Amino acid sequence: MAEQRDDGKPGSEIEPAGSNAPAPPGGAQPPVDPAELEQFRQFQQFQDYLRFTQAQQGTQPAPPPDAGVVQAPPSQPAAQPPMIPPGYQLVPTESRRAPKWVTWLGKKVLAWVLALVILGVAGTWLYNHFFPNDSGKSSAQLAQEGGGKYQTNHILSTSPYEAVREVYDAIAQNLVPQACGRMDEPIQQKFAQDLGYADCQVAVHELNRQVTNKNKYAESMPSYVSEPIPGDRFTISSCQFGIVGGPALGAFTVAKVPKGQWLIVEHTNEPTPCPAPTPTSR
Repeated sequence: MAEQRDDGKPGSEIEPAGSNAPAPPGGAQPPVDPAELEQFRQFQQFQDYLRFTQAQQGTQPAPPPDAGVVQAPPSQPAAQPPMIPPGYQLVPTESRRAPKWVTWLGKKVLAWVLALVILGVAGTWLYNHFFPNDSGKSSAQLAQEGGGKYQTNHILSTSPYEAVREVYDAIAQNLVPQACGRMDEPIQQKFAQDLGYADCQVAVHELNRQVTNKNKYAESMPSYVSEPIPGDRFTISSCQFGIVGGPALGAFTVAKVPKGQWLIVEHTNEPTPCPAPTPTSR
């Protein structure tokens, strides 16, 4: 049936929109903005959602505007789509996964890092287990842990002068066990108190700060002298040899113990500064 126009004359049927629209110059299609296409796609999804909810409620979905008329996609920027109702979410686009070789490489790197950490912890534990720190331990502890007691093992010097010289050398190097371990247990505390310190460990650290020349200080006391040893127990004076490069430590009484070793068994102070040394054969 022909459509009646306003002027009463019969007219033709309505043609699809845009059928007589002039084509762009050269026949090329105008570029389409991807953002506009995405908005158009979301708007269509929203319309599908509305029709679905109306069908669930038993109502006939409202026909889309201009039903039966084919419309071309808008060539101009489209208006913003309606607000999406609460609780309705568009299906997100699938995120791209990392390539398999990237995932494999990441797992390998993580495994190597964990292996290095475990090896480092295990190595530290083994080192501390087999090479414990001797700082602050007494001579009795050092003897029991480091090879037994001096009565049955060679852990002390076999020269009386070397026994005293090693105390000077250990103080020059700030080595507490090597300095205090040359003295009998009760003498360690007396040595520190004679020099004005709380204990042997503090004495070694404080005396080390006063050393100005490590080599000269350690060699001020000879390892041996040409004179015969006067007996199994005698006193060695620091002032007798003229200590240089650091503080003089007083007089040490040494005694011969099993295995031909020498242990410091007594300590006394000497004048400070020392008087002029007397000539002594070395």
